[in-house]
Amino acid sequence: MPTVSVVVPVLNAAPTISATLAALGDQRFDGEYEVIVVDCGSTDGTLALLNGAAVTVLHHPERDPAGARNRGAEHAHSELLAFTDADCAPEAGWLAAGVAALHGADLVQGRVLPARAPGPLERTVSVGAEHGLYETANLLVRRQAFDRAGGFGPVPGLALAPGRHFGEDTWFAWRARRAGARTAFAPDAVVRHAVFPRSPGAFVAERQRAAYFPALVAAVPELRTAFLHRRLFLSPASLRFDLALLGATASRRRRAGWLLALPWAADTARRARRDGAGAACATAAADALTAAALVAGSVRYRTPVL
Repeated sequence: MPTVSVVVPVLNAAPTISATLAALGDQRFDGEYEVIVVDCGSTDGTLALLNGAAVTVLHHPERDPAGARNRGAEHAHSELLAFTDADCAPEAGWLAAGVAALHGADLVQGRVLPARAPGPLERTVSVGAEHGLYETANLLVRRQAFDRAGGFGPVPGLALAPGRHFGEDTWFAWRARRAGARTAFAPDAVVRHAVFPRSPGAFVAERQRAAYFPALVAAVPELRTAFLHRRLFLSPASLRFDLALLGATASRRRRAGWLLALPWAADTARRARRDGAGAACATAAADALTAAALVAGSVRYRTPVL
């Protein structure tokens, strides 16, 4: 029987899945492990790349990564489950370090690093500490804790368009924690996340997802201390932008109000010098869209996050 079962959901990941499979096949792990890939209806040649690979391939026709992970967990033969994604390449010591961390925990978040240095507008994922979101790019859990939490599922009350998903990993992990799961961070269990080019327009448009954070905080109020900045703000960057807006409004009556805008203005100027004017402008537009999305989400879900 395998010591650990690795579950990878996949949808149209032909450019990256080969690197994922190669990395999983090269694990330096003292024990047996199985790899279960759950396809969500790929149409781009992903299935052809899976043919002949030393993995179990399951099919989950709904474009639902939470359901795909649950499907993989149901099929898994091990009492230890490891999750990563089809745009990730675990380093050779990933499984060994993650399983070692599970000796004293029920749920382990591993480190996620970009596969290369990302450009200012490129998309990737970085996780350097246990900050409360529990991204499934690198997550390990004991089956008992997984089953007790009920597996992955949608964030309650969050309205999403078909085919979209958000926060199911965070919602799962905090349900597990509430049920008594002990957590740990494994800095030596490293997964490398792919880096994807992105146009300025796509970089800005992606910030619309900030509207979902108030729903996630409504379901997981523990995030106010575990993840949010000063319990209310999505990040230090969102606080700087909000102060700039407040300063611009106050300056109509009191010139000193502009002082509130200085941290955001200084940050934007530094970005322009480092990344160029185009990236700085895109980031400023993204900051504005983030603020608007958070306000809209805060009103819709009756949970303030700024």
